[in-house]
Amino acid sequence: MFEINNVGRVKNFSIAFAGIVLSTAIFLGFQTQTNSVSLEAQAKQSIPLTVAYDNGKPTLTEFYANWCTSCQAMAPYLAEIKHKYADYVNFVMLNVDNNKWLPEILRYRVNGIPHFVFLNGKGEAIAQTIGEQPSSVMKANLDALLAHQTLPYAASTGQTSMFNAPVNFPSSSQSDSRSHGAQVHQEVINLEVNSRI
Repeated sequence: MFEINNVGRVKNFSIAFAGIVLSTAIFLGFQTQTNSVSLEAQAKQSIPLTVAYDNGKPTLTEFYANWCTSCQAMAPYLAEIKHKYADYVNFVMLNVDNNKWLPEILRYRVNGIPHFVFLNGKGEAIAQTIGEQPSSVMKANLDALLAHQTLPYAASTGQTSMFNAPVNFPSSSQSDSRSHGAQVHQEVINLEVNSRI
């Protein structure tokens, strides 16, 4: 009789333990899904890149991926920032897993995400930040962008999720825009990229 009670207790303990583990896994799964959905929802609400280039407003372009933990971590407060600045700044989100954005990935040398490119009203890149950025840094940069001032946290780097473009970036010695070789090399890359798309 004593053995039967111990077997029953072990069985009950095992069921309770399995229930706790399962509940924890479900909870964490919903947390990850919430952030992922948040990124997807923000991407659906973002301005198309072609519209952003043509409407005369400054633009914040975000390179992201749904699997990117740094992107997920920033999603909640970026949603607030996007809501606050929506009337004054274009917010464009480009998923690095979509080959359609390969020319932009190469153009801005995206090798870690999130990767943010700040464009003036003419569509010219004036600064980039890479990795997780505090809300205060993002707001300060956007305020400077709107005021046509130098961004206080330009070239800021935070924690990133690694990303490797499916093609190699040109070496820095060939990337000088004043170099004819860089222009020819970039045209070759553009032709290769366009032929793959």
